[in-house]
Amino acid sequence: MRLSTRGHYGLKAMFDLAQHYGVAPVSLKSVAQRQNLSEHYLEQLMAMLRKAGLVRSVRGAQGGYILARDPEKIMVGEVIRILEGPIAPVECVNEVDPKECDQADCCISRTVWARVRDSIAQVLDSISLADMCRDAARVREPGGQNEQQ
Repeated sequence: MRLSTRGHYGLKAMFDLAQHYGVAPVSLKSVAQRQNLSEHYLEQLMAMLRKAGLVRSVRGAQGGYILARDPEKIMVGEVIRILEGPIAPVECVNEVDPKECDQADCCISRTVWARVRDSIAQVLDSISLADMCRDAARVREPGGQNEQQ
């Protein structure tokens, strides 16, 4: 299972907004520069996230985007599901609308894929944007991961 650029870049953008939470609205241009992403593509992702209620846009000269909720209350899994859809390593174990399979009752690999789906969902649903910000701060600390490598 691979995430598309929607999930990858969208999470990077949400992380950037979380790092600036409570300060001022953040322009997409500044997010694009800091995260090395296409501003045009970010506009499309932010439209999806705004429609889902995760971000708000602020108009005007000092406008931009802000998180609609505290970063502690936005989980990575929520962002990924909005941008990518339900978590499913294979369609027969899709979280929302599993595909019918005539071998579902006796398919042992289906059990494996369901466990994989549940494990991925558990990890994604256990990490908040605030957790990501704390992890980033630890990496930047003297003696953090970047200096140890």
